[in-house]
Amino acid sequence: MNIPFVSFKPLEKKLDAELRAAFERVYTRSWYIEGEEDEAFEKAFAEYCDRKYCVGTGNGLDALFLALKALGIKDGDEVIVPSNTYIATALAVTYVGATPVFVEPDIRTFNIDATLIESAITEKTRAIMPVHLYGQTCDMDPIMEIAHKYNLYVVEDCAQAHGAKYKGKVIGSFGDVAGFSFYPGKNLGALGDAGATVTNNKEIADKVRALGNYGSDYKYHHIYQGNNSRLDELQAAFLTAKLSCLDEVNNERRNIAWKYLEGIKNPEIILPFVPDYATPVWHIFGIRCSRRAELEKFLNDANIGTNKHYPIPMHLQDCYKNLGFKAGDYPIAEEISATELSIPMYYGMSEEEIQYVIDVINRY
Repeated sequence: MNIPFVSFKPLEKKLDAELRAAFERVYTRSWYIEGEEDEAFEKAFAEYCDRKYCVGTGNGLDALFLALKALGIKDGDEVIVPSNTYIATALAVTYVGATPVFVEPDIRTFNIDATLIESAITEKTRAIMPVHLYGQTCDMDPIMEIAHKYNLYVVEDCAQAHGAKYKGKVIGSFGDVAGFSFYPGKNLGALGDAGATVTNNKEIADKVRALGNYGSDYKYHHIYQGNNSRLDELQAAFLTAKLSCLDEVNNERRNIAWKYLEGIKNPEIILPFVPDYATPVWHIFGIRCSRRAELEKFLNDANIGTNKHYPIPMHLQDCYKNLGFKAGDYPIAEEISATELSIPMYYGMSEEEIQYVIDVINRY
C-alpha cells in the first residue's frame, strides 16, 4: 500500500463538475479581478466565519500583513506571536516594521501558552497574534481578557483552521481581525494562492481592501501607499465551490483523527492533545517522537508519506539573526521542532489506509 502525505484528488474528483463550471463562468464573463465571484465568495465566507466583512487577498501572508497595516501597527511597535508556528506569522509583523515577540507554546497543543503572554507585554506591545496551529484552537478567553486589560489588538492567524471552533464558536470571530490562507493544501484550499481577512469592523475592512488595491479607494485615487494583493475571480469561484462542502471535509478529518487517537498505542509516540474547549479541524495531524528520524524512515520505507512542521524554529532562522536569539532561548519550540512528525491526513482516505498507518506506527 502506498499512502501519500496528502492528496487533492479525492476532493477534486468529488467537485469536478462544480470546479469546471466555476472556471467556465469566469472564462465566459472575461472578468478576472474584483467581480461577481469575488463578491459572492466574500459574502459567503464572512457568513461562515460569523463576521460582517470579508476581504479577499492574494495569499494568507498578505491577509495578516494587510490586517496589521490597517490597524496602524508600524515601526517601533511589538506584536506577540507564538514561538512555534509557520514563519508567515512573524513575517507579517516584520513587513509592517514591527518586531515579533515570541511566546512559548503549550507543548501538549503546540499553540501559544496564554499563561505566558502577560509577562511578554511591554509599553511597545500593540497586538497579540494567536495562531490556531494545525487546525487546533488557541485558548481564546484568557487571550481576549489580556488584550482587553492592556488595550491590545487581537489578530487571529487562522491559516490552518478554517471551521475550527472554540467553545462552540468558530475561530476568526474572536479578534479585531483574522487572516486566512487558501493555499491549495489547506482544508479550504484554492487551486493556487489566495487568502482573506475577516472582521466586524467596516473601517478595518475598507482599509484592508484599499491597501490591497494599491492604496486606492476608487480608481486612480490613492489614499495609502498600498500593495497589490487581491483575490482573483477564478480562485474566488473555486473557493465558493469548495466552501459548500468544507464542513463535510472537516468532519471526515475529525473521523480520521479520532481513529488515529484511539488506534495508535505505541509508547514511543506522543499523540496530539485536544482540550475540552477545542473542536479541531486537523489540517495537520502531528505526532511527536524522540527518535523522529528513525520513525520517519520507518514510515517512508513502508510507503507512508510524512512531513515535518517545522524543523527549524523561527527564532533560529537565518532571516531573524538580527533579533539575536540562540539555541536554547525557546526550548519548547525547539523541542517541538526536533520531534514533530506529520502523518497522512486528507479527505478521501480509506478505512484500509487509515488502519495501515496505525498498524505501521504501532509496529515501530
